[in-house]
Amino acid sequence: MKSTVDRFSGRRKFAIAAAIVTTALVIGVGIGSSRESGKTYAPEAPRIVAGDGVIGPKGTMWVPAGEFLMGSDSKLAQPNERPAHKIRVHGFWMDQHHVTNAQFRKFAEATGYVTTAEKKPDWETLKVQLPPGTPRPSADMLVAGGMVFAGTDRPVSLDDYARWWRFTPGADWRHPNGPGSSIDGKDDHPVVQVSYEDAQAYAKWAGKRLPTEAEWEFAARGGLEQATYAWGNDFAPDGKQMANVWQGQQQQAFPVVNPKAGGALGTSPVGTFPPNGYGLSDMTGNAWQWVADWYREDAFAMEAKAGEPTDPPGPADSFDSSDPGTPANAPKHVTRGGSFLCNEDYCLSYRPSARRGTDPYTSMSHLGFRLVADADGGNSK
Repeated sequence: MKSTVDRFSGRRKFAIAAAIVTTALVIGVGIGSSRESGKTYAPEAPRIVAGDGVIGPKGTMWVPAGEFLMGSDSKLAQPNERPAHKIRVHGFWMDQHHVTNAQFRKFAEATGYVTTAEKKPDWETLKVQLPPGTPRPSADMLVAGGMVFAGTDRPVSLDDYARWWRFTPGADWRHPNGPGSSIDGKDDHPVVQVSYEDAQAYAKWAGKRLPTEAEWEFAARGGLEQATYAWGNDFAPDGKQMANVWQGQQQQAFPVVNPKAGGALGTSPVGTFPPNGYGLSDMTGNAWQWVADWYREDAFAMEAKAGEPTDPPGPADSFDSSDPGTPANAPKHVTRGGSFLCNEDYCLSYRPSARRGTDPYTSMSHLGFRLVADADGGNSK
């Protein structure tokens, strides 16, 4: 099985570089009191508590304070998921589902915000993702766009993502697969083709924030300790599909798509599959999700040495030695949850512990986000 460490980070940047080479988220006791210093948290039994706009923002679910084993030592775990280590988190509210196209449209219309994919790339932010000495491309090569999954028409070796990903000029959140594609009729799908910077801008407008990596994983596990998936240890209990992943929608082996069937099916409406123990939908599968932390492949080893930290803020910088063609210290933020493209042969990332790092200015056709609000959070947009 191929590594789940980021194979897609900085694709927009790499694609441009390739072009250079080839052309030159409780009602009751505890919501406001869980930040007592030194308090030991006993996990609450999973229960579904929805925000109503007075106690907790509408559209969010309560994730209670507790401690858990973060990461994994299972045979499925990649090195960047190890070791499993004890973490404590305070209670918080989390969006029930990904931010949707309709929600993002409301933001864009209210603010006039222009996303990263809709703007010409800035060379100063681009070059830090490229090998030292990469020459500056000509102005006509620095064009607005995003990374799009193109798939292949036949089985291929899985050692080169460039066979199924393309930097596509004109790809953006309104046109996730490039010019000619559309989100018409998909208001309830996750917004994709949004960068970390875009997610942060939306969060500020919405009065929320991106979850930390510890908050995200605690929420994704839904009260299950070290279960393989967000719903348990059986991938398809009683034959039931539990998430939008490659196996659930494809007859072909990844990354082969069937043009006659319209290619890869892509995202599904949020809430299509059963929620986890906290009432959160699509914590894994459908679309990857940005989280707040910088990405380090050794972050879990560092936290384990710190000794049962509470609400760890994540590392102070980035480090990823596994991404060929990108400097190991190039800026990356953590992305979690996997997507409709994940499968057991190449990317088994629809597991709560799976993680990768992504260039904060990259936008992709399978990458979105959801937000959280602190325990005293009330109304929000």
